[in-house]
Amino acid sequence: MSVQVDDAEILSKFQDEKTRNEAFNLLLKKYQQKIYWHIRRMVIDHDDADDIAQDVFIKVWKNLQGFRSDAQLYTWMYRIATNECITFLNKKKAKNNISLDEVDYSLADTLADSSYFDGDKAQRKLQEALLTLPEKQKLVFNMKYYDDMKYEEISEVLGTSVGALKASFHLAVKKIETFLLSKD
Repeated sequence: MSVQVDDAEILSKFQDEKTRNEAFNLLLKKYQQKIYWHIRRMVIDHDDADDIAQDVFIKVWKNLQGFRSDAQLYTWMYRIATNECITFLNKKKAKNNISLDEVDYSLADTLADSSYFDGDKAQRKLQEALLTLPEKQKLVFNMKYYDDMKYEEISEVLGTSVGALKASFHLAVKKIETFLLSKD
């Protein structure tokens, strides 16, 4: 297994046109799977997640030259991925002229048909519970629970105070518990 390259080295290589492609390949190796799963948990469908991930990495490629190191590379990419997911879900809602609740309902159907969620009943129940949450709570829960991000990192991605994020996470956990207990 190859050793992970640190972000500073990736950014340095990206600045030099001769090593730009190599730098981007290193970035993909390091972050592609994390970004994909972040997106997949938001949009559920593999093909949609794959398309959005491609869009995210195209934006990263186009904007990495001007990246200022005032944020971590990881949180910067998460912000792009999160915004792309929100845009996708809003377009889906507008295109079908349906409410976000109905989008969640159709995502629940996709979830039921998905082979990824097939094997583990508990995992599927958790995903169904997540679909009942408001968008912000869902994002906070996913980043904290699945991605094990610190509140400070989530704050950078979502532009929300740490206190508000802790409250959102707490509310999300309570709603998920209520959902899971009502489904027994």
